[in-house]
Amino acid sequence: MAAPDRSELRITDPRALRALAHPARQHVITELFSGEVLTATEAARLCGLTPSAMSYHLRALEKWGIVERDESADGRERPWRATAHAINITPEAHRGAGVATSRASVHTWFADLEDDLDRLVDAVGDGESHGMTSRGRLWLTDDEERRLREDLHEVVRRHRGRARREHPEGARAYNVYSLVLPAEPTDG
Repeated sequence: MAAPDRSELRITDPRALRALAHPARQHVITELFSGEVLTATEAARLCGLTPSAMSYHLRALEKWGIVERDESADGRERPWRATAHAINITPEAHRGAGVATSRASVHTWFADLEDDLDRLVDAVGDGESHGMTSRGRLWLTDDEERRLREDLHEVVRRHRGRARREHPEGARAYNVYSLVLPAEPTDG
């Protein structure tokens, strides 16, 4: 059964941000928010934890509305799913959490980026032409920056909802990072 169309989960509470700042939780969030529905045992296997440890993490994420229990096919399994297709952590959550917690959360959130970049380099070295990197600088008003973020979200939204079990033949998994970051101040 395909998951219902769900939009973006907005994290505004700084305490929820603290709940996200754990590597195992980040890993299971990536899986669940890509459309997977997993039991605690399946999630534990993916994250290298015991099922009881993963159950603890899933319940902590459930407390903040990040994941929820899904319907069980046989009444015995207790599967979990994401409550939305994407998470948006608001500036208010970061401000309320403080610089140290916000920094830890962001670094945990993007901890897999270096490994993903290494896989990209390996793929290019093997003659594959999948993936991309792009970097540049734009001078934007606050309104233009907001519209750019919305446009990037919309492009990604068009491809959401495919899980490991229900993707088209030949589809590959890609980790997609959308970053619009303030540049170091310059004279200008």
